[in-house]
Amino acid sequence: MNDPEPGTESADPSPTSGRVVLDDADVGRALTRMAHEILEADHRAESLLLLGIPTRGVPLAHRLGEVISRVEGRPVPVGTLDITMYRDDLRSQPTRPVGRTVLPVDVDDATVVLVDDVLFSGRTIRAALDALGDLGRPRAVRLAVLVDRGHRQLPIRADHVGKNLPTAATEQVRVRLAETDQITEVRILPPAPNPADARGAHR
Repeated sequence: MNDPEPGTESADPSPTSGRVVLDDADVGRALTRMAHEILEADHRAESLLLLGIPTRGVPLAHRLGEVISRVEGRPVPVGTLDITMYRDDLRSQPTRPVGRTVLPVDVDDATVVLVDDVLFSGRTIRAALDALGDLGRPRAVRLAVLVDRGHRQLPIRADHVGKNLPTAATEQVRVRLAETDQITEVRILPPAPNPADARGAHR
């Protein structure tokens, strides 16, 4: 499990703190729309490969894959891309556990859609691109995120976004999914009392 970077998920927020900006139904509608956008962007649907970035990008990728599979009438490959060894904060957190990369098909000549929950600084996606480059040469790489909260530190843009969510840099965005958290919702949380205690997604 990849620890997040400050600004996206608090260390142990109350389940009722902050305000809900997307509930279960909202997330479902956003993912359905994104799945159709992914298909419309690539007429070679047979070449699609969805790769979820742990932790919550993985169930999101599977949800997108299920919608696309229903539309296409055939399975769409969904895998996992671990980026642990490609992160730029390893020196500050050297004990981070390494996860697993799962590739159901070869990435060469595939249209790879990287899937994550929150796009923030862009550093997670840069690490994902580096990891993907070591696995092969996709025909194209696209990015799908449930939430884009802005505050980019790198020139990275999502191709498919569930919701653009303007936030203050000091606020936190927490995504919870039934597969990992027993509830599906997106919340904006107030700034942590001590910024050093905040842990958000390295997005």
